[in-house]
Amino acid sequence: MKTFDPKEIPVQKVHQLLLGAIGPRPIAFASTIDEAGNPNLSPFSFFNVFSANPPILIFSPARNGRTNTTKDTYNNVKSVPEVVINVVSYDIVQQMSLASSPYPTGVDEFEKAGFTKIKSENIKPFRVAESPVQFECKVNEVFELGSEGGAGNLVICEVLKIHVKEDLLDENGLIDQFKINLVSRMGGNWYCHANKESMFEVQKPLTTIGIGFDNLPKDFLKSPILTGNDLGILASIEEIPNETDVNEYKLLELSEIFVSLEQNAEKLELTLHENAQKLISENKVIEAWKCLLSFNN
Repeated sequence: MKTFDPKEIPVQKVHQLLLGAIGPRPIAFASTIDEAGNPNLSPFSFFNVFSANPPILIFSPARNGRTNTTKDTYNNVKSVPEVVINVVSYDIVQQMSLASSPYPTGVDEFEKAGFTKIKSENIKPFRVAESPVQFECKVNEVFELGSEGGAGNLVICEVLKIHVKEDLLDENGLIDQFKINLVSRMGGNWYCHANKESMFEVQKPLTTIGIGFDNLPKDFLKSPILTGNDLGILASIEEIPNETDVNEYKLLELSEIFVSLEQNAEKLELTLHENAQKLISENKVIEAWKCLLSFNN
């Protein structure tokens, strides 16, 4: 490992290390307005949701690392404490990027980036019509983290209204994760596209308590085949299959493997681990357990 002390390297280097390591980051496409009524639109990837009751979103328009100036978004929410946080889908990512250009104060990024303004219901800033989800928010607080270049300013927003494109909702009235087509920020010029190829499902252990790594057999843990993710799935079961079930599985499903490799124990064990890994990928976790336990049965 190479170790860095943030106090001993340039701020730009710290910034690059943070953004290169912490991602993908959701994007807050923030619409604000100044006291004269001029709209502003700018994206921020220092952003996330922090509470549901009350519904709180927080994003951070940081001070410029070179000039130590503040962004129009920060200046606007200080004078008019309201913001629309628009979600960014793949369909608008290039327009969103264009809106991040350092246009002079007073320039309308909606027009520059080709976005359509929609009046909000509870606040003054406009919504982005092309965004699949729009959050109308009041700004509860702006917490300044520092006064030097690169310092963040936490804009703590309370959601007043949520606007969702109807065709994104499933039969339960929830947002279909395959339809929303989100993008997120990585380091440098890189983004992530949350589509069918990049998304995968991990069941949350909300009501179950897995046996844990400490109860996995040592030969599982020393396997040259099974990955940390494989072991994590194996450790999530609540009860290890009993010997009778293992022997029955061995007889019905694994007899050919055992017969063909009965003279080569090392190869047999590796083959069983490979077979178990395949079963895990097919979400057949109990079968994978039986396959692994059959080696010593």
